[in-house]
Amino acid sequence: MTDSVPHSARRRLDAALDGLTSTFRGMTAHPDEHNCECHWGSAEELARLKVPDVELDHDLLQRTWRAPDWSDHASVLRRILPQFARSLVAGRAEPFLGPEEIGCAFDRGHWQQWPDEQAAAVREFLHAWWSHTLTDPAPAVPAHELLALIVEASGTLTPWLAHWETQAGTPATQHLTEAVEHWEYHLLGDRLPWDAWGVRDDEGEKYAELTAWVLDHARPRLVAHGAPDELLHRIRLIGLTGPARWEDPHWPYHRY
Repeated sequence: MTDSVPHSARRRLDAALDGLTSTFRGMTAHPDEHNCECHWGSAEELARLKVPDVELDHDLLQRTWRAPDWSDHASVLRRILPQFARSLVAGRAEPFLGPEEIGCAFDRGHWQQWPDEQAAAVREFLHAWWSHTLTDPAPAVPAHELLALIVEASGTLTPWLAHWETQAGTPATQHLTEAVEHWEYHLLGDRLPWDAWGVRDDEGEKYAELTAWVLDHARPRLVAHGAPDELLHRIRLIGLTGPARWEDPHWPYHRY
């Protein structure tokens, strides 16, 4: 967390992390939980998940959140969540496929169906982390990566894009420029710029929502802030279809 982040954003994120610690204190994996010793880890490591509030080493934490085959994902996620969240904020999580893989780990735990206090603590963490990131000139996790993570964790784009619109400061606009630079290749190929792990039909809906937002909000904002002409042309092309897109003199000749 850089010193230039507003105190309110830092305080909110710190409070959200503390809230996870207090809310999930004493949680353990289910007593009958098991996993493959060959592919996940030893019996001794599994036993650590059944003891509350014991810090896990980095490698064990990584293997635990990545594993897709827990019998009770919710209990495992609740067990690791306070430590996992701090690792995420520090940029220490290491997904194989992309940040959306981390979001999938949240989704597998069905956290939105947890008791109200628990679900509220997770929700506040995600919102506080997003708010902090948009005000941080150099976040540990870039905004475009975090967006993919929290969209897959929450199942929706809408509140995260809406909050980005309200952030008029320089960091949020810089993050928007970087995001569109990362997104334009995929959006021009009519694809969401990350792998949607949920219902596959949702990917088309998310693509349509993100594309509309880039055209209606991001492009005017970037025009006003003097974004490079090449990037603005590529955003414009996203709004075209068929030959109008491919035959435009500014088409970048992407290969898909």
